[in-house]
Amino acid sequence: MGAVVRALVPEVARDAALACGLFAVCLVVNNPRAVVSVASAGSADGAVRGLTVACLWWTATAALLVAVTFRRRLPVTMLAVCTAATACHVVLAVPPMVVDTGVPVVLCTVAAHRGRAVSLAALAALIALVSGWSAYYANHGRLAPGLPMTATQVFHRTPSEAGDAPSGPDDVSTQLRDPSANAWNTAFVYGIALVAAWSTGYGARNRRAYLGQLHQRAQGLERERDQRATLAVAAERARISREIHDVVAHGLSVIVIQAQGAAAALDDDPAETRTALEAVVTIGRDSLADMRRVLTATSGPGDLAATGEDGDAWRPPPGLGRLPALLDRLNRAGTPVRLRIEGSPSELPTAVDLSAYRIVQEALTNTIKHAGAGAAADVLVAYDPSEVCVEIRDDGRGRQPVVGDGGGPGGADGPIGVGDMRGIGAKGLRGMRERAKLLGGSFTAGPGPHGGFVVRTVLPIHAPDLAAAGPGPAARGTDPAHAPRDRAGVPGPDIQDQGT
Repeated sequence: MGAVVRALVPEVARDAALACGLFAVCLVVNNPRAVVSVASAGSADGAVRGLTVACLWWTATAALLVAVTFRRRLPVTMLAVCTAATACHVVLAVPPMVVDTGVPVVLCTVAAHRGRAVSLAALAALIALVSGWSAYYANHGRLAPGLPMTATQVFHRTPSEAGDAPSGPDDVSTQLRDPSANAWNTAFVYGIALVAAWSTGYGARNRRAYLGQLHQRAQGLERERDQRATLAVAAERARISREIHDVVAHGLSVIVIQAQGAAAALDDDPAETRTALEAVVTIGRDSLADMRRVLTATSGPGDLAATGEDGDAWRPPPGLGRLPALLDRLNRAGTPVRLRIEGSPSELPTAVDLSAYRIVQEALTNTIKHAGAGAAADVLVAYDPSEVCVEIRDDGRGRQPVVGDGGGPGGADGPIGVGDMRGIGAKGLRGMRERAKLLGGSFTAGPGPHGGFVVRTVLPIHAPDLAAAGPGPAARGTDPAHAPRDRAGVPGPDIQDQGT
């Protein structure tokens, strides 16, 4: 309810309502007319003095109420106005009233909306003013006019009005007639009210600052979340782009070569043409299955199942265990490729297994497209307890940019530059380098020492973020017919491919 009122009612209107409430309570409790009459009594020119006191009192009271109304606009200025108005009441020998509580109210606003130094200075000045006023009246032996009306009436009682009350030191009337005690008691009460008001305002200021910090922190976390989401989308887009490029580029390259061979042998060797066309169908189906797997990782199996195209979508992603099938396909397409394995095939995390396979696939695709007719390739896979090394070397004449994973430009350790991107197969080389980099490995590509082109990558096996990725198919043997069935318990492709 309070929040609704704050939202609908302006601050000035709420403060004006508070000022009117203070004045209404003052009219009921203090009876300003009677108080002013008492303050002006006893003077020779009582009528003139009464009119003067009444005008000054109402002027000071009006200024005090205006200060309470606009206390949020100019807190320090309105505090000075309130203090001057209350001081005017005291000078007129009028006891404190409810409207004089405007000073603590405005002091609370100063503490809530101004700095700590300003509010403390205001509090100290007010306490000093009250203390000085009390000391003045106490030392001059006069009745402190800033006391409640009931106490003033007691001071003005004559002995006959007081009755037979005892006059010893324990007599209450005697104690109340002591100007020093009453002055300092009044200062003590005023001081407590001022300190309480300052503490309330300063606490509200600290709470508002704390809530502001929480709001800023929440906004910062929201921005960070949005940035992470943007980066995640960009990374996923890059991953999908690499997968689609590797699948489509390799499949279409082999299909084009097979189709060209079939067209050339169509008239002279129908059997060879049939073999080439069957190879085109097989490669197309494999590429389509890989494409469905990539799409499943992004859209979920339900979207494909609804169209009846889920088929092999959840087939485990390829790994080094499927290299013999890949090389056999290339050999039948007319590109001789030899495979050499060093070391004992070990269980590779799925991300490493898939990335190594894709690097070999893309390197051989570049060999088909750019090495020239009659070029041959050699694939070396070396297993080590902590890493796996893959090297693809061809003897063709294709010229491609030098790509590395280090810092220097040009040479095997240079990164891909803008000029290099104009080279043949630049996108494929960049994708291979990104795969190796994501896994914490190294990648180099460039002309071989004796001609041809060499692609070499070293991928760590025990990277911290790959521990839970699961073993790849390489450790299950090199027979592609058994690789998918032996990889039980491997997570789905949406999890497996995220590291690539």
